[in-house]
Amino acid sequence: MIISIIKGTGHYLPKKVIKNKYFLNFKFYNKGGLKINKSNKEIINKFKNITEIEERRYVEKNILNSDIAAIAAKGALTNSNINKEELDYIISAHNYGDINHNSFQSDLVPSIAAKVKNKLQIKNNKCRPYDMIFGCPGWIEGMILADKLLKSKYAKNILITGSETLSKVIDPHDKNSMIFSDGAGAAILSSISIKNLNEKFGVIGYDSQCDNNNELNYLSNGPSINLNYKKSLVNIKMNGRKIYEYAITEMPKMLKKIIDNNNFHLKDIKKILIHQANAKMDYAILNRLLKLYNYDLDNNFCKKIMPMTIQKFGNSSVATVPTILDLILKKKMLPHKINPGDVILMASLGAGMNINGIIYRFQK
Repeated sequence: MIISIIKGTGHYLPKKVIKNKYFLNFKFYNKGGLKINKSNKEIINKFKNITEIEERRYVEKNILNSDIAAIAAKGALTNSNINKEELDYIISAHNYGDINHNSFQSDLVPSIAAKVKNKLQIKNNKCRPYDMIFGCPGWIEGMILADKLLKSKYAKNILITGSETLSKVIDPHDKNSMIFSDGAGAAILSSISIKNLNEKFGVIGYDSQCDNNNELNYLSNGPSINLNYKKSLVNIKMNGRKIYEYAITEMPKMLKKIIDNNNFHLKDIKKILIHQANAKMDYAILNRLLKLYNYDLDNNFCKKIMPMTIQKFGNSSVATVPTILDLILKKKMLPHKINPGDVILMASLGAGMNINGIIYRFQK
């Protein structure tokens, strides 16, 4: 029997820390193009109360998305002890590719995965670079695709990166811009053959759901809400209310389906590593999942099972989940720990709207 296991993980967090006070002198506008008639201090305080974000990380001006993806990838390779020339695929999840720091335009030619391969100096021409454009759930979807390739015997080792430099595509006049941040995470997924398998481990199961009709433009690109701002036409736009309503309705149901369909119960899950764009939303998703299992609301249980990084790292899109995973595995998020035999659930939602989740058990 062929199974897929995580052989190594890595991440990159930019050194540049952007605290909320950074936005005190911004000029925020509403969707109608009018300046918001509130003080920035009031806007920022309300933002923090909802999202819990206190600070986030930005890359330096000359650093590209592919640069930080390659750094995270090097960390995963080192951690895995796998020769880079033994990689069969590189799957790179992102949304905007490399952003030119002068024109602010998105560059996807060549692909981020091809650039990562180049920056890792991999000579193997049978190592295939694929980009995964799937919104914020892209890294998890990359893991799902990698598992299918490995179990189909098309590969032995696959590198999956998730990286984004969202600081380069934010509208400085949109208060939602305070959510976004930069970062990168990576993992090496490898296949192994097991003869006598008493208890499954590695990638156990997963599911994805893609609602791309009325939900299509809850996250999109567009011009600034300040009509006089002409610096870039590539600005991330977000309908926060619609995303929140969709997330708390659809995510709990899908996560329960994944857990149940793989013969687990919520009590079997030791950690839920969830994409983080809004702390209030994540708590609501978990609370609704608890209700589906007839659990009483328990804040201590929530804090124990769902590690949070949004307060310090903001929303780094596809980098969020692999970054949390690497930090925990390397004991940099204590008291959170993952022990041999633990079952974890990784989940995300994002542009599309696309949502997904994957169950993974660590080997005893």
